[in-house]
Amino acid sequence: MSKYLIARQLSSKRVITNEGEEFGKLVDLNISETTGKIETLVIEPNPDNSMADKMRKEDGMVMVPYESVLAVSDYVLIEKRSLNY
Repeated sequence: MSKYLIARQLSSKRVITNEGEEFGKLVDLNISETTGKIETLVIEPNPDNSMADKMRKEDGMVMVPYESVLAVSDYVLIEKRSLNY
């Protein structure tokens, strides 16, 4: 039950780079079926962020590796340099 509460709390959080740029909004997580660990964040990109726009996939979302996450509080903070775009 607690896993669902944690996932619900993460849903729709703003995603910001460590340089203060509004990257987008968290919409989903990809979790490994074998380990149960978070692998990637699925983010709806901010249309005003050119880096997020370059990373956009065919479905319109951006995939960010979990290793890029620095902190989670009122928003998700990601390391900009670790993103592959």
